[in-house]
Amino acid sequence: MNTSEPHDDTGAPVALRRPVRRVVSLVPSLTEAVAATAPGTLVGATQWCTHPAGLEAERVRGTKNPDVRRIRELAPDLVIANKEENRELDVRRLREAGVPVWVTVIEGVEQALRSMRRLFEEALDVPVPEWWEGARAAFAAPPPPPLARAAVCVWRDPWMVVGRSNFASEVLRYAGAANVFQEHADRYPHMGLDEIRGSGADLVVLPDEPYPFSADDGPEEFGENARLVTGRLLTWYGPSLTVALPRLRGELGFEGRGAV
Repeated sequence: MNTSEPHDDTGAPVALRRPVRRVVSLVPSLTEAVAATAPGTLVGATQWCTHPAGLEAERVRGTKNPDVRRIRELAPDLVIANKEENRELDVRRLREAGVPVWVTVIEGVEQALRSMRRLFEEALDVPVPEWWEGARAAFAAPPPPPLARAAVCVWRDPWMVVGRSNFASEVLRYAGAANVFQEHADRYPHMGLDEIRGSGADLVVLPDEPYPFSADDGPEEFGENARLVTGRLLTWYGPSLTVALPRLRGELGFEGRGAV
């Protein structure tokens, strides 16, 4: 059993309550990962934690507005958060109330795999699961030469795209497309429609989350260049990584186009 006081991805020490049997996750990707790796430990999750289906955990509102009071009442041994998805204010309030919080930092695939392994081994004190090994194997080879240049939209009115230092951009690269905005100064820059259309992108990728792009909401702006994709395959780090690449390649229309 791990008895030392570990540090989370930000370097903050986390005074864990051992053994960790009650967990609240404020990160949909990690909710799925924990449910698959340490079944029965999740007592709380956000309303956006849609996987696994039928998860029996109390909903503590959203990632940006968690119910801090209710989380405290659930008496978790650990709360799992993410630097990008959750607010520093909520993390601070939980810690000030004496609740241990483990904050992950994930901006790329390799970083995601390292972060999850540390979460399992150092925080939850459980073995690395088989699905993690499968995810590592799926991303073991270097990214292939790009088959297309793509813009990835994550919101509309105002329009926002995936920019620099972004997990989704790297997954897209492994799937065979280069993000035209990957060198932008911002991680999620606002872009006008004309800027997106004039970016030189061969494809405009429209995930179904966080904005729910659909057949009648989004593609009409970009015509035949639009590609609706499953957002979970592009932005979630967890068990979905084991199948993300072949499914994304199919949704992007890359079947039979090069050795990807």
